[in-house]
Amino acid sequence: MFDDNTIVAIATANGIGSISIVRVSGKQALEIALKISKRESLKPRLATLSTLYTKSDEAIDEALLLYFKAPFSFTGEDIVEFQCHGGVAIANMVLDEVLNCGARIANPGEFSKRAFFNGKMDLSKAEAISKIIEARSEDAVKLLAKQLKGELSNFVEDIRQDLLFMLAYTEVSIDYAEDDLPTDIFEKIEEKLKNIKEKLENTLEASKRREGMIEGFKLAIIGKPNVGKSSLLNKLLNYDRAIISDIAGTTRDTIEESVKIGTHIIKIVDTAGIRDETSDVIEKIGIEKSITAINEADIVVALFDNSKPCDKEDEKILSLLHNTSNKQILKVLNKTDLENNFDISKLDDYTNLSTKESIQPLVTKIEKILDTNTHSDEMTLISKRQIDSVFQTLHHINESSMPLQTGELEFFAHHITEALHFISNITRPYENDEMLDVMFGEFCLGK
Repeated sequence: MFDDNTIVAIATANGIGSISIVRVSGKQALEIALKISKRESLKPRLATLSTLYTKSDEAIDEALLLYFKAPFSFTGEDIVEFQCHGGVAIANMVLDEVLNCGARIANPGEFSKRAFFNGKMDLSKAEAISKIIEARSEDAVKLLAKQLKGELSNFVEDIRQDLLFMLAYTEVSIDYAEDDLPTDIFEKIEEKLKNIKEKLENTLEASKRREGMIEGFKLAIIGKPNVGKSSLLNKLLNYDRAIISDIAGTTRDTIEESVKIGTHIIKIVDTAGIRDETSDVIEKIGIEKSITAINEADIVVALFDNSKPCDKEDEKILSLLHNTSNKQILKVLNKTDLENNFDISKLDDYTNLSTKESIQPLVTKIEKILDTNTHSDEMTLISKRQIDSVFQTLHHINESSMPLQTGELEFFAHHITEALHFISNITRPYENDEMLDVMFGEFCLGK
């Protein structure tokens, strides 16, 4: 839990701006605001223009005061916001006066923590708030806005209710075996288990496929040395990030940069050239990192040199691509401004490109792939914590099938209880009283 101290923090970003907001939450919030503004009252949810004063009656600023009376506030407590003129000095002076009046500095995330404990939001919404503040793309904002509206909360609640139904009936079957129970109850439980399993599997698959929406999709540029990888990176970034040279092996490590394509943020990884063989120890490490980058990428752009014949190094890259699964692969024939010497029959589907000219055809293909991944109504988890919770829930759902079929109801109930605990971790902890409410609410067991 948390203490009942009144807390304060500057809610706007540090630096120069037109407005700074100092937020106060707790039992003393209104009292402190009245003291600093020398007012007798503040009407809830009405912006009030007032001069703010120091304890020695010196004017600090003319600011707007907004009072949110408990429980109708973000934290569920009394909140007062001081909307003063921007800048570091004014906001800090207001902060100091609030501290002098008995408040303390809020800990990181403490306003949201109080909102959670006061029932104003669940854990999934708290995570969405944290992520949306750091969002770098329109994709991320749209996804997180859905979670803020309660999309994930509703998804979890539906599964919780089904699991509670199963657990309640199972406990009744164990404790009140002689009572009349619906004859088709276990058929209904099996059907619910099947539906939950399908929902969770689809959610995990969609979340894995769309995890780049938050942090940025990963795109790896691969190819043999001197094929034009660094030139393509520089062209995508629109500035010279990588050194370009006619000497093979100039890039010995992976270079990672972020760029926006359409509404998407992508992390572009320029890898070391993949050779058939090399005696250079540092270059070998670079090549190993390149292979790792391919495995971690959402999209792989493989470059081939139009001006040179297909050689062992190209064949090795084609082999790598062939053995790469669950990746979007774009094969690119680069240097098309030069005479063709590459056997194009080796490439089943490719894009012609010259980094000395427009690369828009490639950018369009990348954007189309990303649009396909993001423009969907599938449920998507936004954190490792949420993914782990769903994974563990699915594990116990799978483990519960056999005990149900063999009539070992105690073991079945154990796995359903564990599934309830894990799925509930996403929003709010599961309490055993919830199962009892269902049990005694749906059955006349006091007869």
